[in-house]
Amino acid sequence: MKKLVFIAVVVIGLAATGWETHRRIVASAEKAQPNRSAVVVPVEVQPLRKDMIRDIGVFTGSLVPRSQFVVASKATGWLRKLLVDIGDRVGRNEVIAVLDDEQFTRQVEQARAELQVAKANAENGASALDLAKREYERITALREKQIASVAEMDAAAAQYNASQTQLKVTLAQVAQREAALEAAKLQLSYTQVRAFWEAGDPNRVVGERFVDEGALVQVNQAIVSVLENNPLVAVVFVIERDYPKIQIGQQAMITTDAYPGRTFAGRIQRIAPLIRETSRQARVEIEVPNPDRLLKPGMFIRAQVEFATHENVTLAPFSAIVRRSGQEGVFLVEEAAPAAPSPQALKGTSQGQALQVRFVPVTTGIVNGEVVEIAEPEISGYVVTLGNHLLEDGARITLPQQRTADGGQEATSPPPGSGSPAAQQGGAR
Repeated sequence: MKKLVFIAVVVIGLAATGWETHRRIVASAEKAQPNRSAVVVPVEVQPLRKDMIRDIGVFTGSLVPRSQFVVASKATGWLRKLLVDIGDRVGRNEVIAVLDDEQFTRQVEQARAELQVAKANAENGASALDLAKREYERITALREKQIASVAEMDAAAAQYNASQTQLKVTLAQVAQREAALEAAKLQLSYTQVRAFWEAGDPNRVVGERFVDEGALVQVNQAIVSVLENNPLVAVVFVIERDYPKIQIGQQAMITTDAYPGRTFAGRIQRIAPLIRETSRQARVEIEVPNPDRLLKPGMFIRAQVEFATHENVTLAPFSAIVRRSGQEGVFLVEEAAPAAPSPQALKGTSQGQALQVRFVPVTTGIVNGEVVEIAEPEISGYVVTLGNHLLEDGARITLPQQRTADGGQEATSPPPGSGSPAAQQGGAR
């Protein structure tokens, strides 16, 4: 029994000693670590300013012809002449190639001769019908006088009907031969290969050549491709975030590396009604007038589309935006009083004269490169842009020093109204 009491006393004593040791360690650590809010943090600040900001989407893509087709042969034959080459202008219904037409010319001559034979047979049939008709009328008159017999009357009627039928056959043969002649002429016309289209620019250009003179061309074999390069179509792809902002009729400014410093105006003509699952992007087509034919299909382009413009709004550097306790906001610079400091107060602040910051939750609007719109609340003054990850609400700050011309020091602060010109630039999509 005494042994158990002794063990209990020892355990209690060790526990008390351990607790006292833990308390002293915690107290020592608290004394060694100063209050975070009392630490003066060196930071950099920039002023909030009023200006315009634009939401501009920048997309990349390629130029394609508004229309493009292949001119193919409708007949088989040797390519005698190729009248156009790559880059040549082509007019509507213009002859671009000529095939050897000897075979088709002979077919036309043969069809014409057969038509003449059919017409001659038709003339003979008409004469025979005329004779049969007169004979039938004569026998009919004699029969009325009881001179001709019934058999003669029937024979004359049969001959008259046969002549009528024969004439119909010969006339049908004439029509058949006429159609054959027209078909032969049509085949002959196919030796004149033409580039034909209806709507769009009446003058287009040859994009590719697929055969040379002397080649044996088969039916439906491609000879050249013809494309319309005024206007052209700029094809870009937009992501889901920007898809709701795209509207038909919006203006787009097109730039290309081939003409640095020059822009070409276009308008959005078509928007794909679906977003592809593989890329999460939608196809958008921008029609770009090209009267000087400077732009060429296949060129890589950048398209800037202005989604929105906000005038006279509060702008802050994007680096000033931080998150605290799940809220997005900025650290607004204050003096001892909550009022915002003046530029003179900031310039007169030395490291011995610390300022104070206040965390202000904000609602952001357009984000444009390094500039962000502060939609709510309405604030002004200076915000912390560097070192704000070390701050909490009510923290004390100091500004870095720079040497003056007379060897003194002054706080570094940007002049009022300064800021990144990116407020009116667009971020790349």
